[in-house]
Amino acid sequence: MLRRFLLASLLPATTLVAQTPFTIALEDFATGLLAPVDIAHCGDDRLFVVEQAGRIMIIAADGTVSATPFLDIRVRVNDNGSEQGLLGLAFDPDYANNGRFYVNYTYGSGGGYTRISRFLVSEDADVADPDSEEVIYSVQQPAANHNAGDLDFGPD
Repeated sequence: MLRRFLLASLLPATTLVAQTPFTIALEDFATGLLAPVDIAHCGDDRLFVVEQAGRIMIIAADGTVSATPFLDIRVRVNDNGSEQGLLGLAFDPDYANNGRFYVNYTYGSGGGYTRISRFLVSEDADVADPDSEEVIYSVQQPAANHNAGDLDFGPD
């Protein structure tokens, strides 16, 4: 077994690829999103797409984009720089029971500040409560780029 692995690892990659002919094609699943930067799910069949300007849109299983944003905080978000804006989304591991989710966004002028906030879903499962914001962390950024943004929960 180890010999096969070593032999395969010594062969040029083109040799391995040439033995497995396949075609890759891209197909639109959803359209109408503006500057999407992140995508997440909350454990059901919906996808939540983060738009850099400050909205989170829902895509249904059939590819339909909801006309109503899940969350719209464009008035709080500074998306003036190419690496600023609403940049990350993570649902609480117990989202189904507590309705909590977290976002990472830039606010303020110039380099701005990175803010990580927790929000709650409203009584309507497809609409969050923008007034439920609880700021968890905030740090001033020295420039409008390299502000990070990804949020995730690990198995711990």
